[in-house]
Amino acid sequence: MLRFGFLADLFVLNSVIRVYSVNDRVNDAHKVFCECSYRDVVSYNAMIDGLVESFHLDRARELFDAMPQRNEVSWGTMIAGYGHGKLCHEAIQLFNEMISLNFVPDNIALVSVLSACAQLGELEQGRFVHDYITRNGIRVDSYLTTGLVDLYAKCGCVEIAREIFESCKDKYVFTWNAMLVGFAIHGEGLILLDYFSRMVAEGVQPDGISFLGVLIGCSHAGLVNEAIKVFNEMETVYGVARESKHYGCMADMLARAGLIDESVELIKGMPSGGDVFAWGGLLGGCRIHGNVEIAKQAAQQVMEIKPEDGGVYSVMANIYANTEQWDDLVKIRRSLGANRRAKKIIASSLIRLNRN
Repeated sequence: MLRFGFLADLFVLNSVIRVYSVNDRVNDAHKVFCECSYRDVVSYNAMIDGLVESFHLDRARELFDAMPQRNEVSWGTMIAGYGHGKLCHEAIQLFNEMISLNFVPDNIALVSVLSACAQLGELEQGRFVHDYITRNGIRVDSYLTTGLVDLYAKCGCVEIAREIFESCKDKYVFTWNAMLVGFAIHGEGLILLDYFSRMVAEGVQPDGISFLGVLIGCSHAGLVNEAIKVFNEMETVYGVARESKHYGCMADMLARAGLIDESVELIKGMPSGGDVFAWGGLLGGCRIHGNVEIAKQAAQQVMEIKPEDGGVYSVMANIYANTEQWDDLVKIRRSLGANRRAKKIIASSLIRLNRN
C-alpha cells in the first residue's frame, strides 16, 4: 500500500488503522495515522476507538480534544470508553458537554452515561438523561431499557425500574438480569423468584449473572431452601456452570443462617478449594453465631489468600470480644499492628439527590 500510494485513499487508510487496532497493535495504528497527511473524522474515530479498546484513555482524550471536527460517533466512543474504564465522572461530564453543543447522542452514549449514573448513585443526572430521551422521542430499545432499569434500581427507585421493565416488549437476558439484581439488592426475594420463573417460562435462558442475582436476593430475604434448590439446579437443569461468586454467595448465606457445617462442606467442595469471598462469608456467619473455632479456620484462610485485608482482624477482634476471650483479643490487635500490609476496607454507599 505504501509503495503504490494506496494510503492516500481515505477508505484504505481508515481500514488499515482499524485492522491494526482490532488486532492489539494500536501503536502501529497510531503510526499509520500520524504518517498520513490527510485524515477525516472517520480516521480520528477509528484511532480513538482503537485507543479506547486498549484502554489508553488519556491518549484517546488527547486525540479527541485535537479533532478539527467531531461527530456523534466521536463523542459516543469517548463516553463509552470512560464508562468501561470506570471513570464515571468523566463520562457524565463529557455527555453534558456533548448535549450543550447540540450533538445528538446515540444509544451507546446514552447507555454508557446511564451506567455511569447508576454506579455513582447520580439519580438526578440519571433523571436528566431519562427526560432527554423522552423529550427527544428517542426509541427506548432493550439496551436503553436495561440502562434505565439498572439506574433506578441501584438508586432505590425499584418500582420505577419495574414499570420501565414491564413496558419493554423485547426483553433479553441482560434486561431480565438488571431487574433481578434490582430486586435482589432491595431484599425482594419472593418477587425476584417470581420474575425468575417468568423469565424461564418466556424462554429466556438465564446465565451466571441471573443466578447470582437470585442467590443474593434469596440470601437477603432469608430464603435458604429456595436458594439451595436454585443452586443445585444451576448445572443439572439449566446447564450454567457454577463460579466462585456463586459458591461464595451460598457459603455466606448458609453461615448467616447458622448452617456453619454446611457452609464449610460447600467451600471444601469448591473446584478452587475456596476463595476469599467464600471464606469471608463463612467468617461473617461465625461472627453472628459466635462460632470461634470455625472462625479461626476461616480467618486463617482469608489471611493466607489476601494478607492485606485488614477487615478479617476486626471481625476476629469482635468475635473475641463477644465471647470474652480477652487474651486472644489482645493478640489479634497486636497482629494487626505488626502486619504493615493490612488495611481496613471501609464500606460506603451513596445516592446523590438534588446535587447534595
